[in-house]
Amino acid sequence: MGINDWPEDQRPRERLIKLGAQALSDAELLSVFLRMGVKGKNAIELGKDMLCQFGSLRGLFGASIKDFSAMHGLGNAKYAQLHAVLELAKRAINEELQSNCLLSSPQSVRQFLLLSLGQKPHEAFTVLFLDMKNRLIISKEMFQGSLGHASVYPREVVKSALSYNAASVILAHNHPSGSTAPSQADRQITLTLKNALSLVDVRVLDHFIVAQNGVYSFAEHGEI
Repeated sequence: MGINDWPEDQRPRERLIKLGAQALSDAELLSVFLRMGVKGKNAIELGKDMLCQFGSLRGLFGASIKDFSAMHGLGNAKYAQLHAVLELAKRAINEELQSNCLLSSPQSVRQFLLLSLGQKPHEAFTVLFLDMKNRLIISKEMFQGSLGHASVYPREVVKSALSYNAASVILAHNHPSGSTAPSQADRQITLTLKNALSLVDVRVLDHFIVAQNGVYSFAEHGEI
């Protein structure tokens, strides 16, 4: 039975309008995005198949265009639409961070980092440069690769901090493995960057490790 044949109060789109998006399951939200299913499956069933295929929403968001489009019922157009929605969400949070003190909205910082780093298949190192009022100036992905292979260059971070006239920074990188536990290399690069930036009067406020199961804060664990 197609979703249009369901009672109106059970249809995902109508429920979203009446109750808000938070009332819908992941599969129901995907069904609203998809609008229609495929032969033999309605949009909710296709949404469930997507979650099963990619393991999670984050796995879905991080899927390559080749893997995404290979699934029956999807394709390049849906891939483009999905990533347009993700980029809009990221930009909306970015606007909030530029308007407000980041220290007063830690959840927004986490959401921004999960959207920008959480789905990446490779390890990436991002620096959030902040002004005197702890508002975001710019978020910049500076390095890629394992921190254990000296891929993070403190001189480049210092140069960028000076060029943006930053008063402080927040460091962040992802663990594609899924664990948020910091490694010895993570701790060492945090200390190295903290010492290098202190020479130009730029504070390191925090270092976040982003993974599929959450976000680890060095500051919250007394490691900054």
